[in-house]
Amino acid sequence: MDSLITAAARALAAGDPLGALNRVALRDDAPALALRGIAMAQLGDLVRAKALVRSAARAFGPKEAVARARCVVAEAEIALVSRDLGWPAKALDAARATLEAHGDLANAAHARYLEVRRLLLTGRLDEAERTLAELDPAPFPPASRAAHELVVAGIAMRRLRTRTARAALARAGRAALHAGIPALTAEVDSASLLLDQPAARLIARGEERLLLLEEVEALLASGALVVDACRLAVRDAGTVVSLARRPVLFALARALGEAWPADVPRDTLIARVFRTKLADESHRARLRVEVGRLRAALRTLAGVSATRRGFALAPPHAREIAVLAPPVEEEHATVLAFLADGESWSSSALALALGASQRTVQRALDSLAATGKAQSFGRGRARRWITPPVPGFATTLLLPAPLPGD
Repeated sequence: MDSLITAAARALAAGDPLGALNRVALRDDAPALALRGIAMAQLGDLVRAKALVRSAARAFGPKEAVARARCVVAEAEIALVSRDLGWPAKALDAARATLEAHGDLANAAHARYLEVRRLLLTGRLDEAERTLAELDPAPFPPASRAAHELVVAGIAMRRLRTRTARAALARAGRAALHAGIPALTAEVDSASLLLDQPAARLIARGEERLLLLEEVEALLASGALVVDACRLAVRDAGTVVSLARRPVLFALARALGEAWPADVPRDTLIARVFRTKLADESHRARLRVEVGRLRAALRTLAGVSATRRGFALAPPHAREIAVLAPPVEEEHATVLAFLADGESWSSSALALALGASQRTVQRALDSLAATGKAQSFGRGRARRWITPPVPGFATTLLLPAPLPGD
């Protein structure tokens, strides 16, 4: 490896892509193509970066397996940043195995971190934790240790373990300062801000207020009966009843939870749950059936008692009933929550992350675009969607994902 390639690599490791390009911008050999691709990725030109890294992988000879594997890892990172979640994971696994076999443990670990971050984005927290547990960050350079702690913090935030998240972010901040990479320090600072932004709304006894993530954690551990509109479930400290696939029952539970300790008139429930203004006897009969189903679903948590006017929740153990709602509620809120991370998403990546069909996601994006809440650029498979983040809200933290006890 010649001195210009070495100097460019060191510049990239220090977060100086322009310094790297000054040394290799006019070269077309395989190492230079790879370094140019990484530099362009750091500068934000992901399309050009992907093309350069692929060209470098093709240019390396058959005996340069490690170099080709590093290019695959770089392409995987570009795909992750550009939210191309359909990028083949098997290629990354093969590249990691090659790097491990040739003793390049630092880059093999980086491949693992990319895998964990992809699992985190798609809500597969259990798999992300298992994969992360296989890595010991101690022997790695500061930048890798910072990446490790950022992943730990990301999992902890989604698990509502705020103390663990704060401790991990503190370690990530120290590692980022040691690495001396401004972009990495900025990423840690941005992640830390999420803990100090409202993550949900509490609705209880006719009042409403915003909650930080640690307040959400305290609420769920308090013994109160929580109607969780973020994950469409009813829970207390030890039991979770998911109603995600039973929207009518959840709408009933939420209406009764918001009114508690008062009851809700039958006509009000019919109008809210069945979305009709004119209630007839068929609606009242259906309401009785759905209330019976809700009683059966919540039998381990609460009863649903009939009153002269309507129905009310009657928890046998919980002292309080509260409704936990997203900080911002509107149509297609989950799609907006993903777009609000500041990255550009394809409709296929959103479909993977949300567990929905691509056509459903596309309809949601078209609806958001019609109201000016999302915009796209590119065409065909290169089409990407973005939206400005909602100021002051950590919307992505409470997307549907399993919590302890789910």
